[in-house]
Amino acid sequence: MTNTAVVLLSLGGPDSPAAVRPFLVNLFSDPAILRMPSLPRWILSRLIASRRAPFARDNYAKIGGHSPLLQHTQEQARALELNLASESVRVFVAMRYWHPMASETALHVAEFNPDQIVLVPLYPQFSSSTTASSFEDWDKSAQIVGLDVPVSRICCFSEESGFVEAMVKGTRYAIAKCNSIGAPRVLFSAHGVPNKFVVAGDPYQNQVERTAAAIVSRLAIDRLDHVVCYQSRVGRLEWLRPYTDDEVRRAGRDRVPVVIVPIAFVCEHSETLVELDIEYAKLAELSGVPKYCRVPTVGTDVAFIKSLARLVGLALAQTNSTLSERGGRVCPAMFSDCPMKTEGASS
Repeated sequence: MTNTAVVLLSLGGPDSPAAVRPFLVNLFSDPAILRMPSLPRWILSRLIASRRAPFARDNYAKIGGHSPLLQHTQEQARALELNLASESVRVFVAMRYWHPMASETALHVAEFNPDQIVLVPLYPQFSSSTTASSFEDWDKSAQIVGLDVPVSRICCFSEESGFVEAMVKGTRYAIAKCNSIGAPRVLFSAHGVPNKFVVAGDPYQNQVERTAAAIVSRLAIDRLDHVVCYQSRVGRLEWLRPYTDDEVRRAGRDRVPVVIVPIAFVCEHSETLVELDIEYAKLAELSGVPKYCRVPTVGTDVAFIKSLARLVGLALAQTNSTLSERGGRVCPAMFSDCPMKTEGASS
């Protein structure tokens, strides 16, 4: 019997108030996040973490003092393992910036003694700052513990049918809640990245727009008022626009209800539970938005978990490969950060 280890890769989050600062140090120490030489990055990461930690602790205090991301990811891992329904398949969780980190999970995977590994990042849209960083982190950790077996990687699933179906279900329900007041404006909100990342070849924005387009197509609502926008910006760099908070204010000026769809997140965490549910909900109220509804993340939705299982099956059929949800490359050729070969690039 062939043993298969499936590793779900995600961001991670602090599990206590004391963990907030070291979590932030880990985050901003990542060269995929702060793109500068190692010494100034070391210094700046600690400066940023020290300045942001008090505000971050206050935010986590609003949701119980810690991030719920690990718990939700573990629930997804259990649901996926049940869906795969094989004694020879185990699903593990590895976080990028807090426990269980890849270095810890790699040890458990090695104890399982797999014949093959499938990496499934829980970032629907590929970015060099998320998926690529998690891949690199895993590779280093696996090498240290001597995990020398074939590895297949799912790089993105921005238009995966079950993921889109789960988002459509939640969005349709939220739109119906708003319709009694008026046709809402749907804000497809994704975590932002600095604009210079995209200019340098990161396909993230393109894939976010593909996700939004797939949801709009499946909704099939005539003249749907919708915008793709970006949240969670940090620092003084120019980030992808339009900004979600600006769009909430604009909806207030236009006196239209708002439906927020978190299309780059598959689990609830601070960006949804604090930023969207508390901060932007308050902003909507102050801005005169007549009704504000937030679509939940997909979590363990049956259609989404089935999609993850399909992606695992796709990866197992092409051992030692990097694959999109379609198998081949989906990024236009201009996006040089795409981990797949340029040949056959989408347009």
